[in-house]
Parts: sequence; structure tokens; C-alpha cells
Amino acid sequence: MIRFDAVSKHYPDGTKAVNELTFEAPTGQITVLVGPSGCGKTTSLRMINRMIEPTGGRIWIDDQDTASMDETELRRGIGYVIQHAGLFPHRTIVANIATVPRLLGWSKRKAEARALELLERVGLPAGFARRYPAQLSGGEQQRVGVARALAADPPVMLMDEPFSAVDPVVREQLQDEFLRLQSDLGKTIVFVTHDIDEAIKLGDRVAVLRAGGHLAQLADPAYLLAHPVDDFVADFVGKDRGYRALSFQASRHYSLTREATVPLGATAAQATAAARGGWILVTDDSLHPLGWIQPERITATIQPEMLQRGGTVATVGGSLRNVLDAALSSPSRRGVIVDNQGALLGTIRAHEVLVEIEERARPELQLEDAAEEAPS
Repeated sequence: MIRFDAVSKHYPDGTKAVNELTFEAPTGQITVLVGPSGCGKTTSLRMINRMIEPTGGRIWIDDQDTASMDETELRRGIGYVIQHAGLFPHRTIVANIATVPRLLGWSKRKAEARALELLERVGLPAGFARRYPAQLSGGEQQRVGVARALAADPPVMLMDEPFSAVDPVVREQLQDEFLRLQSDLGKTIVFVTHDIDEAIKLGDRVAVLRAGGHLAQLADPAYLLAHPVDDFVADFVGKDRGYRALSFQASRHYSLTREATVPLGATAAQATAAARGGWILVTDDSLHPLGWIQPERITATIQPEMLQRGGTVATVGGSLRNVLDAALSSPSRRGVIVDNQGALLGTIRAHEVLVEIEERARPELQLEDAAEEAPS
């Protein structure tokens, strides 16, 4: 566990970057620090490994005051990932990953074996081992940065906007890979971001900071979205927080509509005969959805380039948000629901999902009404 106990960072010019910040980052969980520019997120993070020294308060790691620890030993026990990976350009990828183990006295052979193991764990091929950072894409370099931070198996990891310098598609892939790694490793992680969507997706707990390093609210993502403590938090979390809160509510097993399908290569006549509402779903031989098509767009037979692939494909039992988005984003307005192997189960319309959302809200509203009517 990492514990901040009234921690402050004041500069000689009077600037208060962090002011009496108190919170806990539980062992084995991801605690995300999020807030506007100038709220002290990065300063708070860097005070954990003493790259910045606090001017007040204490920071504890597993009941040990970090101020009493040797700085070098402290930092060697903490993995650190920054925005642009920070790789050594003149060292190979395997040498970059092996940096901390070698500093800790590991043999070259053992350190390189660990580096190769981690390359695979972060989703990079072993053939990258002898390349140099300049030969990798930005997303690949960030994966190497994560691998380097994990190399000596530190119990604590600090991550300072590690995915913000890559494009949105790569960023989502890195986030998913990071969550997969964390499910396997269970590190104690403090993660800084300015992106509330990233905070909600990655955090077990989210700490929203105000300007000047004040803690506005600390809560799990679902509670934060549903119960912002004040207008500042509500505005920062976003006006669509009710929709995003559906990400934390599992959908029931709906009574799905059976959807007629056709394969690639089907004729216009076959598609027209099976179409419903002017659309037909195209699947492969294993009933994996490939896309929607309007029969009138078929010149002879259905080809891949004719398909409209827009629309979320939701997995049965997934979140209400994914199921609703599947219905809303589908060109046919019929959300595609698949099993855990990606095979089609059926389709659903938005109004059917909204009925469940309304039914779930009704008991909570009844409790609120009863509380208001109860005698004081």
C-alpha cells in the first residue's frame, strides 16, 4: 500500500503544487490520479520515488516512510513508465529492458532471459530483441517501456501518462494490454492521466484532484460516475457520465431476435429474400458477423468491400453500455450480440435495452422516495 499523509509541495515563489494531500493506493490495485492541468498529478507521482522531495507530510510504502529510505534503493524497487518511453537510443531493446536487473547485479544471461520473457508478455515478437528504439513505432516503444519497468518485478509501478503520445487506436490497444498484464501480475500502481475516460477504464480507484493539489474525490469508477461529490467533479467527469456508468452494469441474457444471415458471395436475390428492414447481416461460415449490407447495393454477389462494418459487436453478458451502443451504432439499428467465441446469437434494438435500464433504476428511485417521505 502507498499512503499519502498530508503531503505538500510548496515552491520558494509561493506556488502550492500539492497541498496537504491525503489518500491511499491499495496493494495490488490501480489508483489513477486525474484532474486539470496544474493540479499536481505528476508532482504527486514523482514524490513517491523522491524525484521530487515533499516539503510537508509523509509518504509511506507498506508502512515504511520513504523519507527514511535510501533514494537509489527506493527507486530500484519501483517501476517507472513515462509518456515517451524514455528508452536509451543507443541500446538494443533487450538491453533497455535488462537495465534495472543489470544494475541490481543480475548476470547478463539471466537479465536477457528475463527481458525476452517480458517482450512476449507485452505482446512483442522475440525478433525485436536486437532492434533499436528508433526502429520501433511509438506504441511498440511504449510496450518496451512497460516491459523495462517490470523487469526486476517491482511491487510498485508509477505511470505518468504513458499512453498519451500515441494515436487513439494504439492507445486503446495499449490500455487493454495493460489491463491484461495487471490481471496477471497484481502490481500496486499509481497512474497519472488527464483523460477521464482512461481513468475510468483503467482505475480500480480514481482520485480527482483540483488545482493546487487538493483531493476533490476518491472513489471507484462506478461510484464516481453515479455520485460526483460536487459541481467541479461532475463537470470534470463529463455530462455523459450516466451513459458511461452503464459500463459497470452487466447486461442480462436478453430474449434476442433471431437474425437471418447470408454469406459472402451471396447474390442480390438471396440477400433481398432474407433482408429485414432493408438490411441483411453477412457472416462467415462460423457465423462470425462480418458486416451489414443493403441488397440494392449488391451488383452481382456480396464482396467484402460492399459491407458496412460500423457498429459495436457486443458479447452476451457484457456491459449495458456495449449492448446499447451496439444497437445505436448499427446501420440497421439492430445491435449484434455474439457468444464468447464471437459467433452470432441474435440482435437487439435500443428500446429493449432501455427497458432494462429503466427497470434497474426503479428500485433505487423507490428507495429515494421512501427516504424523503420518512418522518424525521
